[in-house]
Amino acid sequence: MRYVRFILDGKKHLGAREGDKIRILGEASLESLLAAGVDLETYASQQTSGRLVSEADITFLPVVEHPAKIFCIGLNYADHTKESKYEQPTYPTIFPRYDTSLVGHGQPIIRPRVSDTLDYEGELAVVLKKGGRHIAKEDALDCIAGYALFNDGSVREYQFLSPQWTVGKNFDATGAFGPELVTASEVPAGAKGLLLETRLNGKVVQSASTDTMVFDIATLISVISEAITLEASDVIVTGTPSGIGWAREPKLLMRPGDVCEVSVTGFAPLRNTIADEAEASGSVKAPRAA
Repeated sequence: MRYVRFILDGKKHLGAREGDKIRILGEASLESLLAAGVDLETYASQQTSGRLVSEADITFLPVVEHPAKIFCIGLNYADHTKESKYEQPTYPTIFPRYDTSLVGHGQPIIRPRVSDTLDYEGELAVVLKKGGRHIAKEDALDCIAGYALFNDGSVREYQFLSPQWTVGKNFDATGAFGPELVTASEVPAGAKGLLLETRLNGKVVQSASTDTMVFDIATLISVISEAITLEASDVIVTGTPSGIGWAREPKLLMRPGDVCEVSVTGFAPLRNTIADEAEASGSVKAPRAA
């Protein structure tokens, strides 16, 4: 099944893809269904009375608008670690994202007015249907509801103002998430063997196999659960490969009017334009990094 979350006629809806159309399933969110223990593999097939609409008629929302938690994984592809001038960690680099930073497919990623260092990071995200503590690696994949695409838009200037990356990874409307949740049964176990690519204005800037993750998805679920209780609708954003704009010379940063697209084998692509944050009267700009 492939689920989408969207606005139509001023209301939020959940839908499921049927060919080139989307069937309206109602107003429930994926996070509410997951929290209630609903089986997403079969739910859509039981909701057949909703009307079919065209993708052109809807406004996409983040596929999960308010996850219980969002964990992002840094330095999870060795080639990206190398280009970032870090030593490869032997333990996953974990940092949070917050739902105020999320934006849907087809909606603009916002370059903040306090910085011009907005960079792309194409990634695969995992959405959980259940969790717990001390989840064994061999049981971890059973916790997955499905997968979606993510663009971990990063304001580099703020990311490196401190040893913790959280602020630079959480500017409003910088984390694109969608366009669809593909349930686990439609994806190879652990999302192995998929080609992840990012394109900026049509040019491939990142390309790697998910097989080259340093910590695979089952390991990430198991390791995080050693410390933190995982819950239904938690999201794990699994890391980006090499090719980020910040590591290039000259740097390749996202500008208003640019189009950034993330694709993974078997998924509808996640595509967003870049727009500047609207100026507000009385605002004070933050200091620039040295």
